Amino acid sequence: LASTTPGTLGVGGVLSFDTAAAAMQQIGAALASGAINQLDLGDVSHSDSAGLACVLALAAEAALRGKPLHVVRMPPGMQALAQVCEVDRLIL
Repeated sequence: LASTTPGTLGVGGVLSFDTAAAAMQQIGAALASGAINQLDLGDVSHSDSAGLACVLALAAEAALRGKPLHVVRMPPGMQALAQVCEVDRLIL
């Protein structure tokens, strides 16, 4: 995780079944501070359905708090999976 731009949290590496739970906890803690309103996934090298579920859950949690989370630079594979699952409108 990296926060080089105010209000933006950058996520990198792999978002998969093996890493999604830990990533969700770390990202959730950063979002709880209230200073983050954008999630930049541009440095995610690989993602699977668990990675997508992680992003969806974080976006839903942020919306419940009344602070929508904008997801930017989503990897093409994750975008395609979101479209196939018909959840792309929830995060794109």
